[in-house]
Amino acid sequence: MEKLGLNLGTLLLYTLNFAVLVIILRAWVFKPAIKALEERQKKIADGLYNAEVAAAARAKAESEAQHIINQAQQETARKLREAADNAERASRETQAAAEKETAAIRDAARKEALAERDRILAEVRPKVAALAIAAAHKLIGESLDEKRQRALVDEFFSGVRDGKVVLLEEGTERLPASGAEVVSALPLSETEQNSIRKEMGRKAGVDIPVAFGVDPNLLGGLKIRVGDRVIDGSVAGQIENLRKTLL
Repeated sequence: MEKLGLNLGTLLLYTLNFAVLVIILRAWVFKPAIKALEERQKKIADGLYNAEVAAAARAKAESEAQHIINQAQQETARKLREAADNAERASRETQAAAEKETAAIRDAARKEALAERDRILAEVRPKVAALAIAAAHKLIGESLDEKRQRALVDEFFSGVRDGKVVLLEEGTERLPASGAEVVSALPLSETEQNSIRKEMGRKAGVDIPVAFGVDPNLLGGLKIRVGDRVIDGSVAGQIENLRKTLL
């Protein structure tokens, strides 16, 4: 070794110093550095994991938020549809109520007008009878029995003679036992209505409900409707039959 220029003691000293240096570096430098690197790597790994978790949580939150938004939009659309349906239904109900009220007013006005017309016609009937009697007196040039003349005029308008319905006396066919409608040119008195009810019950074999109406266009006599059957003994009907016969 001396030939190589090395001293054994010096070499041992250098070796010992190097070993001590390595031990010191390992204990105080390498281990802390490695530990620091491991901790940093662990932190980086934790950070990456946390980032993935955060990304997943964010994606889930965004998905839930979108789901909530979609539900809110659907709920809003549903409520809008319900509101539109309710508005349309309310509009229809309002229109129906208005139409019903208008129809009721119109019906009430029609009934009131008919009642007023019947009242006026009832007031006119005695005057018409008086005029008819006066005309008969004028035509024959002498006075007739006023009671008989008035009975004839009443029979002309009511179709009732001595408590019998002339129109029903003419036929022998039995009436159907159903509701009936009797229309006259002028309003009938209570006595005349009772006579008609009695006669129609006799012809039907049982009491039947009878409704009375007024149509000045009939001119005189009665028009009776029982079920599907119509018995027209009015003056207007007789004139129409005569016109068809002549044609």
